[in-house]
This record gives sequence, C-alpha cells and structure tokens, in this order.
Amino acid sequence: MRKGYILKKIIILVLILALPGFLYYLLTAKGKNRYKPLPFYGPKEVAKTGHKFHGTYIPDTIYHKLSDFTLLDQDGKQVSFKNFDKKIFIASFFYTNCPNVCNAVNKNISELVYAYRKNPMVYFTSITVDPQRDTPQALKKYSAKFEVNKKWLFLSGDTSTTYNLARKGFLVNAVQADKDNFIYSDKLILIDAEKRIRGYYSGTSAADITKLNDEIKVLIAEELRKVDKALY
Repeated sequence: MRKGYILKKIIILVLILALPGFLYYLLTAKGKNRYKPLPFYGPKEVAKTGHKFHGTYIPDTIYHKLSDFTLLDQDGKQVSFKNFDKKIFIASFFYTNCPNVCNAVNKNISELVYAYRKNPMVYFTSITVDPQRDTPQALKKYSAKFEVNKKWLFLSGDTSTTYNLARKGFLVNAVQADKDNFIYSDKLILIDAEKRIRGYYSGTSAADITKLNDEIKVLIAEELRKVDKALY
C-alpha cells in the first residue's frame, strides 16, 4: 500500500514537470518558428568568453541579475535567494493600505498561485513599499484575504533595502510620496532560475495575466531543457 502511494506521488510529480516540456516540444515541432524565447531585461554587456555555433564564434552576453536580498515574510522568517534556488519566481510590489489597485493585483496573483500550487519550480513574492506599517504580523493578517500557500511570500524590510531592490534590482519605481501614499509599479515581474528578469506584466490586465501564465510555462520548459542538456 505504501509503495503504491509513493509511486502515485512520483507519477504526479513527473507529469507536473513534463507538461511544460511537452508544450515546448509542440511549440518547436518540425522546426517551425512557433517558439519565441523570452527576452532578457535590463543592462547587458559583452563578456570576454564566448562559444561556437555552426563554426562561428559568438561572444557570451552578461545579462542584468538581481543582487541577493534579505527580507522577512509574513511568518517573520528570513527570505533570500536560498528560498528560490533553481526556482522561477514572480515578484510584485504593494502595500496593505492601498485602496483598490493592490487588492485587484493580488487577487490575480492568487489565481496564478492556485494554478501552480503543485509545481515545485514556481514561487511568488509580494513586497511591501510601506514596511513601517506592514510588519510581518500586518502582512499575515492581510494575506488571509487571499488563498495563500507556502509558495506565496509577502515580504517586508526597511525602505533602503526594498526601494533599492525595486529600482536597481527589479528596475521599477518605488518611492514614498507622502505619509499615506506611495508611487510604485503595478507590474508582475518574471524572474528565471538565474535571477534574470524575463518579463513585465500589468497586474490589473487580464490579457497580461494570461500572457504571464503562458510565459511561465515557456520559462519552465526552458529550465527543463537545461536539465536535459546537463544529463546528456
């Protein structure tokens, strides 16, 4: 009975991981250009290293990457890159006293969180721009309004850390306009396993949420292809 249960769990996990790879195969079948690799956002530079492709030497490109950070989640636990090792994650900014937009964005995120609840490769982070009021306890209370699981982290840290992370890491605006108002981006930001930015999507746009959902699958397939290459 125990062996059967373990086998069932393994089969489910394989199906979860294999589906994006199968989608990638469909997108690239028979050499047709159906698959468009996701872009890299942010500054980039030409590396001193390179590789050959069909006999032609091509310099490597160094893309913008996030710097590591340390924030606290809604349970008061420290969160850093260790939590997202070899993982894809989607980041966003908000604050709990935000009148309407934040609730709409987080409702859309909650639907994505539910869709990927069984996929071990995808995580979500929502970072407050009002850390003075949005303590872990406040974030815990706020997150109760949504279908939250361990894959969705609500994060807080001092303003110098979070604002610097927004501007120099995620390349979006984050600033306190006055006591009760903040200027910040409503974008959801897709980050790959190497901590590079691969997409921006409006958190209030149904079309953008659908696009993000599709491009998460493409990015999962991309990561699985790396695993395949490493094995062979």
